[in-house]
Amino acid sequence: MGDILIVDDEKDIRQLISDILIDEGYTTRLAANSDQAYGAINDEAPDLVILDIWLKESQHDGIDILKNVRRNNPDIPIVIISGHGNIEIAVAAIKQGAYDFIEKPFNIDQLMVVIGRAMETSRLRRENASLRVRDTASTVMIGESGPFKNLIAQLDKVTHSNGRVMLTGPSGSGKEVAARYIHAHSNRSGSPFITVNSASIAPDKMEDVLFGSSSQEWGHEPGLLEQAHGGVLFFDEIADMPLGTQSKILRVLVDQQFTRVGGNDTVRVDARVISATNKNLTAEIAAGRFREELYHRLNVVPISVPSLEARRDDIPKLAQYFLAEANRLQGLPLRSLKQEAAALLQTMSWPGNIRQLRNMMERILILGSESGSITVEDLPSAANDGGAGDAAFSAQFAAMPLREARELFEREYLMAQINRFGGNISKTANFVGMERSALHRKLKTLNVVTTNKAGTRIAELDPVDME
Repeated sequence: MGDILIVDDEKDIRQLISDILIDEGYTTRLAANSDQAYGAINDEAPDLVILDIWLKESQHDGIDILKNVRRNNPDIPIVIISGHGNIEIAVAAIKQGAYDFIEKPFNIDQLMVVIGRAMETSRLRRENASLRVRDTASTVMIGESGPFKNLIAQLDKVTHSNGRVMLTGPSGSGKEVAARYIHAHSNRSGSPFITVNSASIAPDKMEDVLFGSSSQEWGHEPGLLEQAHGGVLFFDEIADMPLGTQSKILRVLVDQQFTRVGGNDTVRVDARVISATNKNLTAEIAAGRFREELYHRLNVVPISVPSLEARRDDIPKLAQYFLAEANRLQGLPLRSLKQEAAALLQTMSWPGNIRQLRNMMERILILGSESGSITVEDLPSAANDGGAGDAAFSAQFAAMPLREARELFEREYLMAQINRFGGNISKTANFVGMERSALHRKLKTLNVVTTNKAGTRIAELDPVDME
């Protein structure tokens, strides 16, 4: 049913409580002083601690033990018992984080009720932690393009280390998914993954959120750093963190410990730090908005997450995955994507990256029909540039001679197809129905070249010929 540690300097009391609990199906361990209690907890964390306040011949009394256990093992519920009970002691114990207070001589039925509730609290905490871990482990990364494979290769190299990782890339490109991939494939995968959204937390609340707080009225409130102990702390959009907080985070990274806001106790933390940003931190440092020392502490292993436009080959698979995910999680209709619609998605501009694609697929399922494959006509008008866009496009061609209009169309069409296939000329030639050599000649005639940008090849006009 559960493992309970009983800490009391009176042998008869220890044994009495132990016998009662064993009869109820619990397993017990006994400690007479603080040294024995700390040793038992370090050997294996119990599900519950029953703790006497007054301990003779002990280096620490019950309140000290309570403080230390709450600091280092905040998930363990602690029930305080005392033969010198008064309201002041009870209030002090509760403020320090005790689950409940029972006065000696205690009623056995009352003790069992309190223990039952405390054990249920412990069970719920473990279940919540397990759900968080399971959610993290289910995170998947989709793709087969060259830039995607290069990203996965880099992520795999850092999963089994504790080195700090800095993920850079445009907004919506999947930096948090990459961070969760590192965590899910690391030896910390069974521990929490805690996200700090630097942009969404008010500057005057940042330190309370990160470090937690301590006061006589409310006791200890653990912050995100404590919650991440043993696992991963992910700083999303780290460039938006206030300068004052940056200096304190730097100190935590150096010392691996901190003090809660309003408190005096030193809290030690073991958490792997992964950070992400869509800004140029070198420019932020030059502008005085980011601490250079913190940058060097966080940027141990820099990894660039490519934009969606840099991995167009992955768009059909990503789109189909998001359609299936919306069906599984929201009960939306399960629809497939027609090849023509997938091809159009590959030629579009994606300033919002993967997030934009996910939102578009969800919108199509919500507003579209409940059956049938998704066609070009189902895509939002902004995607296929319908309406006024068609008129503007026609007007552009209407002002041109046939030769120029045909050349413009061929250039735009071939550049879109090359970008769709990630700069792969062989795939492009096969799709458009041309010999590879003929396609090369046509591109040269149209002044189109392919260049390597952001880890993938893209088609663009030859800047030399444009001069």
